[in-house]
Parts: sequence; C-alpha cells; structure tokens
Amino acid sequence: MGSLERQPESIVSRQALTYSKDTHMHKFSLAAVLILGSSLPVLAQDAGTATGTFMNADGMEVGNLTLTQSDGGVLITGTIAGVAPGQHGIHFHQIGDCDGTTGFESAGPHFNPTGHKHGLENPEGPHLGDLPTVESNDEGNVTLDLTSGQISLTEGDEGYIFDEDGTALVLHADPDDQITDPSGNSGDRIACAVIEADTSP
Repeated sequence: MGSLERQPESIVSRQALTYSKDTHMHKFSLAAVLILGSSLPVLAQDAGTATGTFMNADGMEVGNLTLTQSDGGVLITGTIAGVAPGQHGIHFHQIGDCDGTTGFESAGPHFNPTGHKHGLENPEGPHLGDLPTVESNDEGNVTLDLTSGQISLTEGDEGYIFDEDGTALVLHADPDDQITDPSGNSGDRIACAVIEADTSP
C-alpha cells in the first residue's frame, strides 16, 4: 500500500488559520444578528382583553372591569361598589383620564367617532360609547355584564378605543333616557375607569 503524502506544515498551518478565521467570523455574524434582532421594535398587537379600575370623585378605588373581544362584540364585566341603589347611565368617554377633582370632566364627552347623536333609542344615534343602563342593588353594588357591538379592541375597526387619548368608562348618578343628546340626562359622573390594554403574551 502507498503511504499518505505528508502535506507541508505551512499548508496545514494556513488551513488551520483559515478555519479559525471562518469560525470566528461565523460566531461574530451570529452575535451581530442576535444583537440587531434584540434592538428591533416589537410590533404592537391587538389587545384581546383590557382592564380598568373604577375610582370615585374622592380618589378611592370602588371597582374594576374587564373587556374581552369576542366574535359578538366586546364583553364588559366587573363590579362597582358604593353606588346609590337604582338605575345609572354608563358610557365610554373619549379620553382616558379620570381626574376626580374635575368631576371626571377630564374624560371628555362620549366616545363618538361617527358623530351621531346620543342614545340607543335615538333614530340619529347612538354614540359608539353608549351602553344600556345598569342597576345598583340595595347594598349599593353594580354588577357589569354587558356586550357592546359598537366598540372594539382591534386596531383598524371603526370603534377601536385605544387611540392616542385612550378611553374611559364612566358611571353617572342618574338613569340614561337613551334619547336625549348629549348624555341622556344621566346626571353627574360618579365613578370612572381608564381602559388599559392587556398586551401580555
């Protein structure tokens, strides 16, 4: 059998050096990709749920709510305590700001990107933020269990509530007659919750 021809040491050294450089370049390129990838902005995703905490005009927490996007609209669930028994108007307002020192006027008017009149029974309505009247029981507790087909947690929809100013859900002192513009004669604003998107995985 013939013996293997021995390569000159200089050739072997150059091959080892080339392999070493290629390996380091591969590691460097991979590291650069990883660093670049970590610096790229994370694209915003539509919120499937949102939450809020109700505050009264004295700045005390009095309740909470959860919004859940579904095929039939947005489900609105939660509780509010310390509310006078009886019926109360409740609406989404166009600014996510619940400053009790302003009587929650900081939340702005009703959420109404379509420019309609107020009221679910108004032929020129409703506002997209309008909701059915809710009721407080004898213990002063309101249980929210509503569905709105007018608002949305999905960006691009007409009723998308997470614009630059945000949105708030406001409870009023009196019933909503569902026809009188701009707020159904529903009286003072007595509780307010800023709506916050849940963007967790």
